Amino acid sequence: MMVEVGSIDALDILSTAASIIAEGEVMQLGVAKNLETTEDDYLAVIKAKTAALFSAAAEVGPIVAGASKTDRAALRSYGINLGLAFQLIDDALDYGGDSKNLGKNVGDDFREGKVTLPVILSYRRGSAEEREFWKAAIENDRTDDESLDRARGLMTRHGAIGDTIGRARHFGEIARDALAPLRQTPQKQAMLDVIDFCISRVS
Repeated sequence: MMVEVGSIDALDILSTAASIIAEGEVMQLGVAKNLETTEDDYLAVIKAKTAALFSAAAEVGPIVAGASKTDRAALRSYGINLGLAFQLIDDALDYGGDSKNLGKNVGDDFREGKVTLPVILSYRRGSAEEREFWKAAIENDRTDDESLDRARGLMTRHGAIGDTIGRARHFGEIARDALAPLRQTPQKQAMLDVIDFCISRVS
């Protein structure tokens, strides 16, 4: 399908995205079950894994349509920041949502030992005893329902879910600002609506 389009630029964007996503998978393996992962480390992982895909998807259409470099850059930025917002909301929903909105079971990330932003914030802000709980849960696979309940309680205590959502809203606003130079069309409004939909999943 990529070849049929006949655009070298589109092929370049998509093949580069595939490479970045593969690198992101390797980066994720490097931080797996590592509670010393920083927020910057985690954002780098999701920028490679999720945002790169969103960015490529947002830029290929303008390439095929013959849009200007300015419009392409705007949509590339939109895609990156929408991808970051989407992933952070997904992370928050894993602990603060329900299966209907999430599309998977609540707590799946926890049971898999994934170090996502709510975990990073809770671990950093927790007491020594709370950090021991996180080590037992994430590093030693103590992820039963009782542990999940405690994890969610600690996230509530330390504002980790709310702050994760706040960061998602921040990236959502950057995505919105990225579209500002584009003329108002139904397509632009649809992209703005996607931002609102992404964030509203936690409401």
